[in-house]
Amino acid sequence: MSGRKRGQADDTYDTGCLGMTVTPGTPGTTPAPPVDINELVRLRAERPEAIAEAAARRTRRPLLNDSGRLMIVAADHPARGALGVGGNRMAMANRADLLERLVLALGRPGVDGVLATADILDDLLLLGALDGKVVMGSMNRGGLQGARFELDDRFTGHRAEDIERLGFDAGKLLLRIDYDDPGSLTTMESTARAIDDMAARRLPLFVEPFISSRTTEGKVRNDLSAEAVTKSIAIASGLGGSSAYTWLKVPVCDNPDDMSEVMAASTLPAVLLGGEVGDDQDGAYEKWRGALQLPTVRGLVVGRSLLYPADGDVAAAVDTAVGLL
Repeated sequence: MSGRKRGQADDTYDTGCLGMTVTPGTPGTTPAPPVDINELVRLRAERPEAIAEAAARRTRRPLLNDSGRLMIVAADHPARGALGVGGNRMAMANRADLLERLVLALGRPGVDGVLATADILDDLLLLGALDGKVVMGSMNRGGLQGARFELDDRFTGHRAEDIERLGFDAGKLLLRIDYDDPGSLTTMESTARAIDDMAARRLPLFVEPFISSRTTEGKVRNDLSAEAVTKSIAIASGLGGSSAYTWLKVPVCDNPDDMSEVMAASTLPAVLLGGEVGDDQDGAYEKWRGALQLPTVRGLVVGRSLLYPADGDVAAAVDTAVGLL
């Protein structure tokens, strides 16, 4: 959020541009702050330059917090047509609801920032929710979920020059490698060039690699075995002309006990991703807890499992994840 104003009560946050105020409250009772969609649309229609103005005046901060850790909430799924959460295929389709959940999550203590595409980050800029937060732009969203070309993941989101121009703090890309799909090679090459472009600007880039394949029904499946995750890390670490600004965004593999050996494949700093929402959220927390103790793992980037928890309590889910750090 934009921080407390002088003289403002300790438990309220002013989001600035559209006058939203969030009261964190206590887990189980915290409502999502209402988003005035009419006002957002009016501002976009009548003053589109307000987005650039909000970006220019945004208060920035270092990438890592004082403890050297990072807690990021992710919301770049919709731009790839991935709107489902658990059994609800359209859970992320309501933009006002998503924004309310994001603003609530960003207001929780210990949340460092957000990962999203331009449309969502522009909304959050207008809401004043990004001051003092790490802002990560999502770069390749062309691999639409379920498409025949899903693994030819074109860079249809933020470019390196956009992230630099807007004063954002980092970028993120998805790299899924299917040894049987030529589209993966196109994505690999584009990934290498994006790494070069970001490194030239001294901007961190979080690479999310997987070894993937298609099921008999044609659905893309990520292999979370220790061998596959290790290979994906090794491949991603070697892309581009410099790894100085490259981070990894990796899953916890099928057997969490293998993570120590898996993460030994690279010296690049890494964050853990959340993955699909499951019924065993407590089990997911425990998997993250163990992997967060490894020397290269510096934090979490989690989306749907925190924004759409099974019990509906976003604040409690976020607070629990923050506590793992």
